[in-house]
Amino acid sequence: MAFQLLDFAATFGFFTFSFLSIAFAVIVLYVVVSIISFSIFYIKESIQKADRPPITGTVFHQLIYFNTLFDFQTNIARRHQTFRLIKPSHSEIFTANPANIEHILKSNFSKYSKGQYNYHITKDLFGDGIFAVDGEKWRHQRKLASYEFSTKVLREFSSVVFQQNAAKLVRKISDAVNTATMIDMQDLLMKSTLDSIFKVGFGVELDTLSGSNELGVRFSKAFDDSNSIVFWRYADIFWNIKRLLNIGLEAQLKRKLKVIDDFVYQLIHHKREQMKSRREVKSKEDILSRFLLASEKDPENMTDRYLRDIILNFLIAGKDTSANTLSWFFFMLCKHPLVQEKIAIEVGEVTRLEGGRTDIMEFLASLSEQVIDRMHYLHAALTETLRLYPAVPVDGKTSDEDDVLPDGFKVKKGDGVNYLTYAMGRMTYLWGDDAEEFRPERWLENGVFRPESPFKFVAFNERQGEEG
Repeated sequence: MAFQLLDFAATFGFFTFSFLSIAFAVIVLYVVVSIISFSIFYIKESIQKADRPPITGTVFHQLIYFNTLFDFQTNIARRHQTFRLIKPSHSEIFTANPANIEHILKSNFSKYSKGQYNYHITKDLFGDGIFAVDGEKWRHQRKLASYEFSTKVLREFSSVVFQQNAAKLVRKISDAVNTATMIDMQDLLMKSTLDSIFKVGFGVELDTLSGSNELGVRFSKAFDDSNSIVFWRYADIFWNIKRLLNIGLEAQLKRKLKVIDDFVYQLIHHKREQMKSRREVKSKEDILSRFLLASEKDPENMTDRYLRDIILNFLIAGKDTSANTLSWFFFMLCKHPLVQEKIAIEVGEVTRLEGGRTDIMEFLASLSEQVIDRMHYLHAALTETLRLYPAVPVDGKTSDEDDVLPDGFKVKKGDGVNYLTYAMGRMTYLWGDDAEEFRPERWLENGVFRPESPFKFVAFNERQGEEG
């Protein structure tokens, strides 16, 4: 028996050593090939043509400056409104020129798409959701979402959900104030927005804000970590080989995605069974129920996987964008107490709940669309926050054909073309010498909110071409 165990151990050790040797050889070969191909491509692209955007770095600069990436891009944009970073397979063009952005998102919309490069990076998490796809799938989801979000039932349901979760958040913050307890505001906002979006999306109380739902907390952590790892892929040229060998961050991502998928598929199955047992209830409030009803008409295409992708894209759109913007908003109010005071005065005047302590539910009941529309200074302060700290600091597409941008620079088929939302908020040629100052008044004209061009202030822009 002892000899058999020794023999087994030796055999196991041999195979383990062989696997590690092969894995190491594959990694070395991949690195060598990548470096050679990158060097050839970089030299080729460096033979500068006057009609191509200037090269200001490589993908390795994104790794070096990853933790301050948007400031790195801003510093370059101050010197070059349009520039390039070189990757092993293609050029990534970045622009802070509003005319270029209008060209990409509107005038020549058909020439640009998310492209296979972006799809390949994001598909493990986003799948075939609206943020990852083009063409028919994008049109289908946009049409379906536009119809569902315009329904009165969903709008009313959403309003109630957001009000209830806002009340929970206020009470939690009030408790912290009363007990002089330090809190992580961004963490609370992330949990509150996730709870709200999850209720609207799935019709399920996730309740991560209270921390009582352990499965919900695990899902939330897995979802946030997966987002970070997928974003890291844009700077890591070796993520493919890590994914193939299931090592490092890619091994972590695989585990996180299993937590996400198990949770979401279980919810989809539970909701479908719940709807089957209550067939008389056809008018559903939450998004998943409505998509499940739509899937009955097209089961071949609207599979559980497709529903999973749609819902996760919906979550990322509603959770991180809102929570991050509100985090920066409260941070700016803390730094600018005068702005905070002006907002408080305006809210009190418009709601007619000035002075004294007001119950949160009474306050929420006073907030109709008409009342909120009269809060021009609050609108300006939120917009100013988004100008300096946009929810999506950089976004981009892939060129499907050769093109020429309005500033005269040529784009080659396969180039990445990105617009620098964060950097644009800091450009003096767009906003004046006080571009980096937080000044809500820049959005007001005679006390009334005045919007800017969606190609100068890109925070709320979207695909505006013939499909938009």
